[in-house]
Amino acid sequence: MPWEEVTVMAQRAEFIEQALREEVNLRALCREFGITPRTGYKWLKRFRELGEMGLYDRSRRPRHSPRTSCPSTEEAVLKVRSEHPSWGGRKIQWTLLQQGMRPAPSASTITAILRRHDVLPPHEGEKHRPLQRFEMQHPNQLWQMDFKGHFEIMNGLVCHPLTVLDDHSRFLVGLRACHAERSRSVKHHLEGVFERYGLPERMLMDNGSVWQGYHTGLTFWLVRLGIQVVHGRPYHPQTQGKDERLHRTLKDELLRHQQFLDLKDCQDKFDDWRSAYNYARPHEALAMQTPASHYRPSASIYTGHFPLIDYEPNDILRRTDVYGRVLFHARHFRVGKAFRLSKVALRPTEVDGIFKVLFVRQRIAK
Repeated sequence: MPWEEVTVMAQRAEFIEQALREEVNLRALCREFGITPRTGYKWLKRFRELGEMGLYDRSRRPRHSPRTSCPSTEEAVLKVRSEHPSWGGRKIQWTLLQQGMRPAPSASTITAILRRHDVLPPHEGEKHRPLQRFEMQHPNQLWQMDFKGHFEIMNGLVCHPLTVLDDHSRFLVGLRACHAERSRSVKHHLEGVFERYGLPERMLMDNGSVWQGYHTGLTFWLVRLGIQVVHGRPYHPQTQGKDERLHRTLKDELLRHQQFLDLKDCQDKFDDWRSAYNYARPHEALAMQTPASHYRPSASIYTGHFPLIDYEPNDILRRTDVYGRVLFHARHFRVGKAFRLSKVALRPTEVDGIFKVLFVRQRIAK
């Protein structure tokens, strides 16, 4: 009869006891116990060598594992992970290659090392379906700007991180620790960014109160500089997917690992992290290259002065009144208080009798 799992040791002992008798037919005994002669001879040999200990199952783990990483490789992987606790296999592999490790372990091997040492969250490192990405063809064609959700710092203070990201290169042109989400703070920060990197062609924002619609002083200032302002669809944060992903990275790599004393301390740490993000951290969407390697400053230089407004020859020009209205065909049409006492253009559309209202290059009404 075959050996049952619950009585395997007892049956092995009984088999050995009978196998050791004189003039026993070992093959017939094996048939009686439902095992092959090879198995019978194996257990008899082990018993003669080790006694009763030889009847226990041995580990099936191979004595040599050629695919197991050497201790020095695993140590190097864990060292990079400790320095960058949110990095996965691809970024760690890239870093090891930059450090001169040849050959470096594959990204999947690095993930296995991290999992074996219990330094991966439950679902990190799992394969995901690749996302379809859309981006501008050149730097400074589009910048994404947004406030990341605020967080508390010491002494009851609150920090509101403001981020400005180049869509093409993922280069973080601005990261500011603000005390509140105010237009004045945003403008002051953007002036410094424009002085350093020039002006973008367009800026994409959500529908937050700071830059709601086109009728705020902040968006008036941007449009007057020649920057086209674009707003994402309400309740669709994926419109600013790159900036949203940046915010998750900022949280994973910095905010959850640091304590901040005040806004100055926040800004100091923001500056250090921003430098590493732009110049040292590999980006998977850029074929493991850094954002800085794909970015160059804008050719449109910020002077601090508004450029001349150049409308098309066939545009109908009007100046808004103090209420932000234009007079056209003996009627007042509201454009917005942000554009009061400004020269705007009325341009015919394809629909007869319908005009669109432009300020610089920005359509502000219809």
